[in-house]
Amino acid sequence: MADSIPLNSMRKGSKKVAYYNTPRHSRYSLEDEPSNLDEMPLMMSEEGFENDESDYHTLPRARANQRQRGLGWLLMGGWKILCGSCCDCLARMCRRTKELKARTVWLGHPEKCEEKYPKNAIKNQKYNFFTFVPGVLYQQFKFFLNLYFLVVACSQFVPSLKIGYLYTYWAPLGFVMAVTMVREAVDEVRRYQRDKEMNSQLYSKLTVRGKVQVKSSDIQVGDLIIVEKNQRIPADMIFLRTSEKTGSCFIRTDQLDGETDWKLKVAVICTQRLPALGDLFSINAYVYAQKPQLDIHSFEGNFTREDGDPQIHESLSIDHTLWASTIVASGTVIGVVIYTGKETRSVLNTSSPKNKVGLLDLELNRLTKALFLAQVVLSIVMVALQGFVGPWFRNLFRFIVLFSYIIPISLRVNLDMGKSAYGWMIMKDENIPGTVVRTSTIPEELGRLVYLLTDKTGTLTQNEMIFKRLHLGTVSYGTDTMDEIQSHIGQSYAQPSSQTQKSNSSNSSSPSRKPQPAQAPKAAAPKVRRSVSSRIHEAVKAIALCHNVTPVYESRANGETESTAAEADQDFSDDNRTYQASSPDEVALVRWTESVGLTLVNRDLTSLQLKTPAGQVLTYYILQIFPFTSESKRMGIIIREETTGDITFYMKGADVAMASIVQYNDWLEEECGNMAREGLRTLVVAKKSLSEEQYTDFENRYNQAKLSIHDRALKVSAVVESLEREMELLCLTGVEDQLQADVRPTLELLRNAGIKIWMLTGDKLETATCIAKSSHLVSRSQDIHVFRSVSNRGEAHLELNAFRRKHDCALVISGDSLEVCLRYYEHEFVELACQCPAVVCCRCSPTQKAQIVHLLKQHTANRTCAIGDGGNDVSMIQAADCGIGIEGKEGKQASLAADFSITQFKHIGRLLMVHGRNSYKRSAALGQFVMHRGMIISTMQAVFSSIFYFASVPLYQGFLMVGYSTIYTMFPVFSLVLDQDVKPEMALLYPELYKDLTKGRSLSFKTFLIWVLISIYQGGILMYGALVLFESEFVHVVAISFTALILTELLMVALNIRTWHWLMVLAEFFSLGCYIASLAFLNEYFDLGFITTPAFLWKVSVITVVSCLPLYIIKYLKRKFSPPSYSKLSS
Repeated sequence: MADSIPLNSMRKGSKKVAYYNTPRHSRYSLEDEPSNLDEMPLMMSEEGFENDESDYHTLPRARANQRQRGLGWLLMGGWKILCGSCCDCLARMCRRTKELKARTVWLGHPEKCEEKYPKNAIKNQKYNFFTFVPGVLYQQFKFFLNLYFLVVACSQFVPSLKIGYLYTYWAPLGFVMAVTMVREAVDEVRRYQRDKEMNSQLYSKLTVRGKVQVKSSDIQVGDLIIVEKNQRIPADMIFLRTSEKTGSCFIRTDQLDGETDWKLKVAVICTQRLPALGDLFSINAYVYAQKPQLDIHSFEGNFTREDGDPQIHESLSIDHTLWASTIVASGTVIGVVIYTGKETRSVLNTSSPKNKVGLLDLELNRLTKALFLAQVVLSIVMVALQGFVGPWFRNLFRFIVLFSYIIPISLRVNLDMGKSAYGWMIMKDENIPGTVVRTSTIPEELGRLVYLLTDKTGTLTQNEMIFKRLHLGTVSYGTDTMDEIQSHIGQSYAQPSSQTQKSNSSNSSSPSRKPQPAQAPKAAAPKVRRSVSSRIHEAVKAIALCHNVTPVYESRANGETESTAAEADQDFSDDNRTYQASSPDEVALVRWTESVGLTLVNRDLTSLQLKTPAGQVLTYYILQIFPFTSESKRMGIIIREETTGDITFYMKGADVAMASIVQYNDWLEEECGNMAREGLRTLVVAKKSLSEEQYTDFENRYNQAKLSIHDRALKVSAVVESLEREMELLCLTGVEDQLQADVRPTLELLRNAGIKIWMLTGDKLETATCIAKSSHLVSRSQDIHVFRSVSNRGEAHLELNAFRRKHDCALVISGDSLEVCLRYYEHEFVELACQCPAVVCCRCSPTQKAQIVHLLKQHTANRTCAIGDGGNDVSMIQAADCGIGIEGKEGKQASLAADFSITQFKHIGRLLMVHGRNSYKRSAALGQFVMHRGMIISTMQAVFSSIFYFASVPLYQGFLMVGYSTIYTMFPVFSLVLDQDVKPEMALLYPELYKDLTKGRSLSFKTFLIWVLISIYQGGILMYGALVLFESEFVHVVAISFTALILTELLMVALNIRTWHWLMVLAEFFSLGCYIASLAFLNEYFDLGFITTPAFLWKVSVITVVSCLPLYIIKYLKRKFSPPSYSKLSS
């Protein structure tokens, strides 16, 4: 039955260009489609597949739409598109960005530069002195609400349209604008001061006459700049010299890429070898640098010294660069500036994130438009009832101005102040310490989330690695048997026949010694135990040598890195040694080799030293190192042993990359799967012995490839791959990444709240699946459907059919398969995936993570939230409706880019269930109440005008109108931001309450209509009551109705409050006190003699009771017979 359900086909000939243009695009060309695919049973309708034309560039329907463009299209919004494109075109003409080019930079001679390069000034300001006022006004008046008030206020300058005093319209608008401008000005001044501070930092510049001090903003391309330890690097430079004897230094890059580990940088060999600093001016040298690019992890360039014979050429890579905004962590460095200002990597990578607008704001905006429509209709009705007599058009506009209070100007101010209050409450919550609100405009979004997309490493797990397993093929060692490895290592280095020959001669640096004596015992070993022992020794040695870890000693003086074996015992003490590496996995491996007896004690650019259990120090020379990249998924090192002269190529990497490199074996794949099921991260370690001739040949080809300017990366990787053949498999390691605290109960809480959780990770399928189970992302009772690896449309089609037959099971899919599914069956795949209780996407690239967020936003109208902790999560965080960053081991980049920053994953429960709930409920109540406040007075105005022959005369003038929306009712209305329907403990205990919020019932057209009816009822009662009860003078109507209106508003606030707070009580009495006190000064509007009479008091009381009592009775009956879900719990 299920086989016959159709999955739609692509029409022949309609070559649909995929939305996902990823590097793997070519793999899935249209040729690989089986010819019979269109005859296969298909699951969905044709419309389902072609529902979104933006995904394809060449659809017939899109062309048809273009043909239909006419007057209708122009009026219905085409004018916006035309205006927008014209403005873009003008902006492009004005801005004409200069094309970025490769450059030749002469050392210390900025004047030799062929082109003019940008100034090295940091500029983060939005406006300048001239654009500030126009810029801020444009940002404010592009919103319908503010523009509307501006038009109404301007209309008061026309005498025939003037309704009341000018200040009643301009004062509120001026106040809102003033508040906005002051806030923007303060932000601008702060930005200016920060920029000035950075631009004024002094650096030493090397000139022919010696060192001179220069401001950061005055640095030019070609300058030689000296940067001290702990100083910020001011521009992108090539590293020429360092005070460190090793010719290398460490830099901290957490401000650039968010990674907290230190990076090792290498000085250009030619300039590092110069005897003195001043010699940089005595040589004739230049740097050729590629054009400025976004990628902070790659660089191609060459260093050339012309005055030598022959000329010296040196290849430059990412290891020779010092990017701006990084900080020198060791020694003093001298570099030549190659990129400045806007062309530096840090500025090129600074994208201005789009302003996020909350769903609640969009809903309120729709309601204000509906109110505007109602206002226009009401005005037309008034003019029609007049009979369109006289200058009816002018009267129409006067009525529009009269009823302008239907849309309250204070709505925007109240909501913005409310958002600031919610942000303050979140940051002051002691239960979630360290939480920072970075985007104050969307706290209500936290209460509307349906999808939570989370990273794995560092978010659900701690990113703290612990070595758990070593597998040698025939034997496996776990945490409980590590002591066996320790004893084997101890024996290996204690056996005089085999290993100690190496250590005994560690001081006789004779690279020409033949390796036979060390190899002989291994070849002659007949016993199994002996072979296991030697295999363990080889494996541990490989792990101790093949890495990028550097030991750092706090107590040692800078630069004192070359040390003899005698000094080693004093310097290399274990207590003050820390390891620096680009990956916590590497540090875990080196810490483990230390625990079993083989300790990494020193490392520089050319050598590393290991200490044996007996305390001897072995030296190994580093000939080449091939760093880990996300493409290669492996790293390698070529080592020459000092004592024997043996050259060995060690390599370690992910099983997918290493499986084809190592010699044939029958256990690797199976054991990798077993370890991944335990939740361990696996690395395969292998080696290959090289002869002197093999290495020399390789070195020549490698250096040649490194100097090429075109396709350098491809040529280099091709040369390295020539070595990566038939390597001897040594071992498989397993490292565990521990779960964060309280991850399981937090995920359980979120699932019960109706939030669907998707885990997006770059890790292996097995590890991701295992973490999903151990963290209870997938509950024990649920099945898991692992989506088979698919590479073309036919396979994707069959696999989707298979997946559709499964019910209530979690989906696990790899990035490659996801890409193919989205290429051919985007709509169907998203529809199926959204029905799953949990989805795990493994092997995901950062761009794929962001794509998945966009897909969910596009295909489901639900709100999404992304949470992550590393630089690779930033694009996902910025793409989601609500981004949450965790300050983790990988640095602060994610938390700085996010809307909300937390310190632990478990805090997300309280952030959503308590603060998200309160923010949304409070803003919905506040927004509707402020609208009610405007509608009630407009209703009174309509009743008043209709009774007095439809005259366009204002009911309340001057200060009464200003006072009504400010001092008399502002504080009680705003105190609604302190209201809560359930206690925080209750919200966390019953997360099911959160499901109601996602339906958006607190603010909808239904609730809005209820408020409209309340406003019409109360406005009618207040006006008719005052008219019925007024005696002789019109002034009494104003006094009675206005006083009753203020009392009604105060009672309505009390009616809406669910949990009283002492500040609410204070606000109610303070407002009432202000009104009573101000009566003494309002003799222009009120008859003070009448106000003090008992008649006034009873008339006001009767009107107020009639307007409010029915609502109190209705509320009581509703709570008794149809209570909301939260009240059942609180009772």
